[in-house]
Amino acid sequence: MDPSNQKHFAVLDYVIFAFLLAASMVIGLYYALSGGRQRTTQEFLMADRSMHYLPVSLSLIASFQSAVAIIGIPAEIYTHGTQYWFFGCAYILGLLLPAHIFIPVLYRLRLSSAYPYLELRFNKAVRVCGTLIFMFQMVG
Repeated sequence: MDPSNQKHFAVLDYVIFAFLLAASMVIGLYYALSGGRQRTTQEFLMADRSMHYLPVSLSLIASFQSAVAIIGIPAEIYTHGTQYWFFGCAYILGLLLPAHIFIPVLYRLRLSSAYPYLELRFNKAVRVCGTLIFMFQMVG
């Protein structure tokens, strides 16, 4: 890589980065220290069933993104251009359909993931197999 072609942060970039970190920290500290209303696992994972399935499904989609992707994708776009948006559009379209099909089913059955559903629908061996496949997919 040609050193003269490398891009570096300017002062404004550092200010924006510091602001976003501080805002995230303040939000986290506020909810950690305010006590919150979440006293049980059911309240924490399922918002005590008071939320519609759309915000829950969007939250699950957002949590699927890794920290490496959250940091790396903007860097990729900054360095190499916006052609990465095509992947992002396909990714969003590929997740909207399952989110509208599977999440409502899991929500109605009062399940917090697909693994208990696999056990209910089939048996424990299928649940373990699904878990292992997911683990190997995430590692590999």
